[in-house]
Amino acid sequence: MVTPEDTSAPIPEALGRSEAFLRFQEELSRVAPVERPVLILGERGTGKELAALRLHYLSRRWREPLVTLNCAAMAPGLITAELFGHEAGAFTGAARRRAGRFEAADGGTLFLDEIGNIPLEAQEQILRVVEYGVFERVGGTRPVKVDTRLVGATHADLAAMAARGLFMRDLLDRLSFEVLHLPPLREREGDIELLALHFAARMAAELGRREVVGFSPAALRRLRAHDWPGNVRELKNVVERAVYRCPGDEIDEQYVVMDPFRRREDAPPAARPPAPRAEATAGDERAEPAAAGVPQLPASLPEQLRRLELSMLRQALRQVHYNQRRAAPLLGLSYHQLRRLYRKYHSDL
Repeated sequence: MVTPEDTSAPIPEALGRSEAFLRFQEELSRVAPVERPVLILGERGTGKELAALRLHYLSRRWREPLVTLNCAAMAPGLITAELFGHEAGAFTGAARRRAGRFEAADGGTLFLDEIGNIPLEAQEQILRVVEYGVFERVGGTRPVKVDTRLVGATHADLAAMAARGLFMRDLLDRLSFEVLHLPPLREREGDIELLALHFAARMAAELGRREVVGFSPAALRRLRAHDWPGNVRELKNVVERAVYRCPGDEIDEQYVVMDPFRRREDAPPAARPPAPRAEATAGDERAEPAAAGVPQLPASLPEQLRRLELSMLRQALRQVHYNQRRAAPLLGLSYHQLRRLYRKYHSDL
């Protein structure tokens, strides 16, 4: 929680230069000074809490408290008392009066992360606070008046939840004065390298390394090719792991480990030299036979790989009548990975 004394706190950094990122920041800046609720939608790891912090610091309430609550981290039965507080004796263990998050954020901003996890009974009371600025503590009868701006965030489809009766339609209408859609990292073209260099520099400084940390072309290609289901948070973890493991000042592809649980990727290839073997001759029985369909050496491996990719892409597209979304799973790719492959070979299809 940010208290009123934290008036010198800087506006949280947000890095990006892609069109999608800049459009989101423009929308956030425009609604920040408007005294209305805001709903932030985005996948996990896209930075919803960071967006809420910027929203608060760019608002007229920036000198007042910013209070946060991750609703997914609390048992549903405890959320009501956490939000609105309770009177002494309201339930077993309530020895004294306790103020809730709405009171703590009076005059400032209350950020409710994963707001879709709030139970319906608490949603009704939240609606009353948004509408009239009053509520009662658990076990209390006297109304408590507050002036709190509400910012909610979630990765869930609240409209679908409302249609199934799992989220109050009236509350959803009140929260959606402005709905900000945080773009996933895969749609932020050009931001991956910028963020990777930023996280690498910070990690190098934390480790006390003075050399400049950069990425080889192969490492950058691997970063760009990944679909990033965990978005910026996943990228940060991958880069920090790479800086920690790489002994030099340039991170090569072998250190960019997407899945640290796969042992074959844990160590760079240089750490696993091949077992010594006798050199095979033309008449040696140990000579490896040519596999079916594999061209005889010498041959150009890049050209053979290009032909294979192009052939498989053509086959998949023809099989689904050139529907790219249906072609992607046939090749074991995400839609965005297939789009990159399609752009690569577009002139040859």
